[in-house]
Amino acid sequence: MKNYNYTFLLSISLVAALGGLLFGYDWVVIGGAKPFYEIYFGISDSPALQGWAMSSALVGCVAGAAVAGKLADTYGRRPMLIAAAVLFSISAIGTGASETFTIFIIWRIIGGIGIGIASTISPLYIAEIAPQETRGLFVSINQLTVVIGILAAQITNMLITEVIPTGYSHAEILDSWNGQTGWRWMFWAGFFPAVLFFILMFLIPESPRYLAKKGNYDSAENTLTKIGGLAYAKEASVKIKETFSHETEKTDFRMLLDKKALPILTIGIVLAAFQQWCGINIIFNYAQEIFVSAGYSINDLFMNIVITGSINLIFTLVAMGTVDKIGRKKLMLFGSGALAVIYALLGYFYYTNVTGFPLLLLVLLAIAIYAMSLAPITWVILSEIFPNRIRGVAMSVATFALWIASALLVQTFPIFNEYLGTSGTFWLYGIICALGFVFVFRKLPETKNKSLEEIEELMVSDKKSKNIL
Repeated sequence: MKNYNYTFLLSISLVAALGGLLFGYDWVVIGGAKPFYEIYFGISDSPALQGWAMSSALVGCVAGAAVAGKLADTYGRRPMLIAAAVLFSISAIGTGASETFTIFIIWRIIGGIGIGIASTISPLYIAEIAPQETRGLFVSINQLTVVIGILAAQITNMLITEVIPTGYSHAEILDSWNGQTGWRWMFWAGFFPAVLFFILMFLIPESPRYLAKKGNYDSAENTLTKIGGLAYAKEASVKIKETFSHETEKTDFRMLLDKKALPILTIGIVLAAFQQWCGINIIFNYAQEIFVSAGYSINDLFMNIVITGSINLIFTLVAMGTVDKIGRKKLMLFGSGALAVIYALLGYFYYTNVTGFPLLLLVLLAIAIYAMSLAPITWVILSEIFPNRIRGVAMSVATFALWIASALLVQTFPIFNEYLGTSGTFWLYGIICALGFVFVFRKLPETKNKSLEEIEELMVSDKKSKNIL
């Protein structure tokens, strides 16, 4: 293994991954504020407005993901992450200061745009600066910070919220600290890491592959030298130049329809959608019910944080330690196959009215498997399979597909649950996971220990990817 400057690599990866932390925080913080802003804005009796408040950020996510890649290919990866930091900062302040529901929604959508940009560009940037031997580990840092952001939001909500006496009316809650000020501080707390993200982004370099894309090979080579020394920089520069040598036109979405690019893009879109449709959402939808059936009080918020949050964090760390050793494909196959089996068992347990600890153990196992496979590894794959020339726009399209899939999942889950029942819904997602297993097995080549340029050559020439359509 080459003598890389891992201190430098870790520091710039952690800064870029702050986008993931803010993504996780902003996505989850609204859950703790929900009981209080609903009363404050007078929407407690309107399920439609309650749903709009919770899902409005998704509109921004889709919009942010749609434009992030093209803008990143035009202006650079670093400016887009700086823009995301600005959006996170003003959204945190604006959401907490909102006095009307309409203004609240506007700021949530703005924050969602920040999520869409960060979820697209943070893993892409890290993939473009990380050495091939440890790229999976470094890109997984972004997923780790997402999990940390989720935990931070849960803990912040818990620390800010004052205990509400049993039997308090809506009017009494509205007049309390929680109802007037507490929920605002839940959002305002996100301002501090957002400002830190903004400041630190000015201290890290632009992606060397973006610099090379723009013809700035000297600056690209300087950054590569800081990463792995002069010999590494020279060798990497030659390979990067070769990927751009035959293409001089500006990056355009029409390039994605090229006969070489389209099959690779299709793989990315399917994997992005599969990460959302693998069924983990149903696990979290039923988690509270399953905890109660196992004898735990769901009112104990700290229990949820300790158990589900800790499992998510621990097994994300497991993924970071295994992605560059076991490989992306094997972990994706393990995750999709294991989840298919778990959903089959959960569906059977619900069908036969089995409750309590057997259900709880399967739920916790599903969360662990997802955290060490599909959750982080999908982002690793998406950040590395696309050719240098179109990586920004292709990543944008894949992330756009991911958020669209997430939105469709939220909309269709209640329908499936009503018509198929709990057992049928679990079985449906089990079938989806089985199909995902087949897709990964047949269409996804292994990319561990390969440079981005080697992966480009592999994906363009790979017969499996060519035969996907």
